[in-house]
Amino acid sequence: MTHETPQAAAPRLPPLAILVVIAGLGPTSLNIFLPSMPGMMRVYDTGYDTVQLTLTFYLVGLAAAQLVYGPLSDRIGRRPALLIGLVLYVIGSVACVAAPTIEKLIAGRVLQAVGGCSGIVMSRAIIRDVYERGRAASILAYVTMAMVVAPLMAPTVGGFLDDWFGWRAGFVLMVVVGVLTLAACFLLLHETHTPSRETAPHREVMSGALELLGQRRFHGYAFQVAFNSGVFYSFIAGAPYVMIELLNRTASEYGIWFAVASSVYMGGNFIAARISERVGSDRMITIGTTISLIGVFTLGAFYLNGLVLPVTLFGCMSIVAFGNGMGIPNGILGAVSVDPARAGTASGLSGFSQMAVGAGLSYSVGFLLSDTAGPLVAMMIISSVSARCFFEWGVRRG
Repeated sequence: MTHETPQAAAPRLPPLAILVVIAGLGPTSLNIFLPSMPGMMRVYDTGYDTVQLTLTFYLVGLAAAQLVYGPLSDRIGRRPALLIGLVLYVIGSVACVAAPTIEKLIAGRVLQAVGGCSGIVMSRAIIRDVYERGRAASILAYVTMAMVVAPLMAPTVGGFLDDWFGWRAGFVLMVVVGVLTLAACFLLLHETHTPSRETAPHREVMSGALELLGQRRFHGYAFQVAFNSGVFYSFIAGAPYVMIELLNRTASEYGIWFAVASSVYMGGNFIAARISERVGSDRMITIGTTISLIGVFTLGAFYLNGLVLPVTLFGCMSIVAFGNGMGIPNGILGAVSVDPARAGTASGLSGFSQMAVGAGLSYSVGFLLSDTAGPLVAMMIISSVSARCFFEWGVRRG
């Protein structure tokens, strides 16, 4: 009697809403706290450079954990890795609500980041699991566009919550969102990746990571994404201080201006979703990075002429955001498509570089800021130029 080897069933398409929520959870938690940062100097009687560590270490947590979630999900599956992360996210958010000191708040933020980044990694890997590259670029752009809505509104909501109820209210909201997301994923999300059990896990993970790191094309995509994102992380590290301390504006006004720039990013995502499959990912990255360069150099010109105002600061950031909205989703897709069999590992490594660069830039901006916006402008220019250079070196000339 013969037995046929069963064919692996095609993975069930995940609910789009689930992908949007898990992808946006980490960025939302990062952004909702931004308007409260200058006020934390008075709450905890400390300097802005210390308060800035709640942002920097959040990004460090996002970076480090992605090195674990990507390979782990390749080994045990996307769903278990995501559920583990969401549990950690809820615990970290509760710790932030209860934090009596700045040190404990920073620790809670790290745990919140370690948990929240699972959704960033898993959303990318799941999309690559169930869609071919051309279609995946459009789906990822739609998910990115939709998930921007929550981070877009987060500083606005956070600013009003801070003005009305105090800084802890934002973290209470994130506890509620985290619990609901965990329940939805447990009930509605199905596995999209069948893990291999035939090879030694540590050897498989290490060899896969080393193979990806040895490919110049992977570096070109990953660092294009990392440094284009670094423009944004530099901005969110310094813009609250510039707006609230140097320009004497309110936390809620900062949130409104931030929403304008974020909505333009969503417009770039929409264009990427509509035309990436037809135009091609690499060409979309070229267009996007060019637009971003125009934005940062225009901001530099305004700074040199003493015209750092809310309209110029956020207007130039909106130009950058539009370009990033077209380039970043395609860069992410390029990185995870270098070796589709290791999409989880590629997503983790790419995400690590993205958050590590962001952490370094955000710390530098917070450390250097004093009585001018110069360090913020300089870091944004350096990061945007670096993104284009890595793409040219690794992809177009690789």
